[in-house]
Amino acid sequence: MALAILFGTFALLLMIGTPVAFCLGIASLATVLYMGLPPVVVFQQLNAGMNAFAMMAIPFFIFAGDLMIRGGIADRLIRFAASMVGHLRGGLGQVNIVASTFFGGVSGSAIADASAVGGIMIPQMEKRGYAKDYAVNVTVNAAIIALLVPPSHNMIIYAIAAGGIVSVADLFTAGIIPGLLLAAALMVTAYVVAVRRGYPSEPFPGVAMVFAYLLSAMPGILLIGLIFGGVRSGIFTAAESSVIAVFYAAAVTAFVYRELTWTDFVHATLGAVRTTAMVLLVIGTATSFGWLMAFLQVPQAAIAFMQSISDNPIVVLLLINIALLLLGTFMDMAPMIIICTPIFLPVVKAFGIDPVHFGIVMILNAGIGLNTPPVGSVLFVGCAVGKITIGEAMKTIWPFLGASVAVLLLVTYVPALSMWLPSLFR
Repeated sequence: MALAILFGTFALLLMIGTPVAFCLGIASLATVLYMGLPPVVVFQQLNAGMNAFAMMAIPFFIFAGDLMIRGGIADRLIRFAASMVGHLRGGLGQVNIVASTFFGGVSGSAIADASAVGGIMIPQMEKRGYAKDYAVNVTVNAAIIALLVPPSHNMIIYAIAAGGIVSVADLFTAGIIPGLLLAAALMVTAYVVAVRRGYPSEPFPGVAMVFAYLLSAMPGILLIGLIFGGVRSGIFTAAESSVIAVFYAAAVTAFVYRELTWTDFVHATLGAVRTTAMVLLVIGTATSFGWLMAFLQVPQAAIAFMQSISDNPIVVLLLINIALLLLGTFMDMAPMIIICTPIFLPVVKAFGIDPVHFGIVMILNAGIGLNTPPVGSVLFVGCAVGKITIGEAMKTIWPFLGASVAVLLLVTYVPALSMWLPSLFR
């Protein structure tokens, strides 16, 4: 009965439009009261979820990303991407994807990626004759690449939800090849759709201009290497690298590019505070929810259920993928990771699947969910920037979602795509 109250209250509140953080918190509180436990347990777990030291990385990476958007780094990364791939068919769509890959490597946030790159690229694509739905669909699907490349915030959340048994450095390394594979798959899809719709390519600016744009974008690109190299080598932790990223972004945008004003700095600070407050509230309430599931032995039941269906890891992974894709349609990414990791990680470990490999599978699953209604936060941002409805975007998003799911299956069933790079550092 306690499980019915936990999941029933959550589902009911979600259906009537309650913010997901309150759905998780109220469902946890209702279950605790039914079980006769002291209500303070919910708040203790909420505090424990937000009080992990590794969580310090999230607000600083959010702050660094906002500084980069306001200080000109995003613009320069887009110009460099345009010089490299703009001459391909559907050139601005290709530019959008490559720029998202670069920007994802300095922001770590799919929403920031969709907002920053989409805010620049969608209006330009519209002026050049691209349909709004194409521009939005390219933007929102390319934004998911940010979740797979360092410094992905959600990899940090997964590492914490896994109980500290997974290295953030290994996750950062494991996501690089899947992220590049997703970028390649989306570029092929964008090319095919562009050919069918007759979209143009852009003139090639010449090798000299490509080099000039590279030099201009180099400070932003160097930040990618600074974050990844520092964490991977053990020079600093993910939390320490996030602070370094803030100082680096502030110095480059204020003193090198000289585009960051005091007003921009204040707005970036306030924006990071607001975003961090929302993210940490969701994480805290999801921790309470996850603790109750562990208390009610949901992970053990999940293992027994999977083993009763099949002892084949291929079948188990397929079932988990289907479950995660369905959950992603109505659950935001951070709570989904915190709630589902304690349930599914013991299952995959029981079948001999590496937790790092599973982390990449889960993050890509949850990322695809960010582009599926009713709770597709990245899709909502892209549609708001492109000024179209969710329904208009969904009519033509399927080739891009199909490419993402194809990459998901490859990453799921070819572990070497995730595990080869980390193995080189062990």
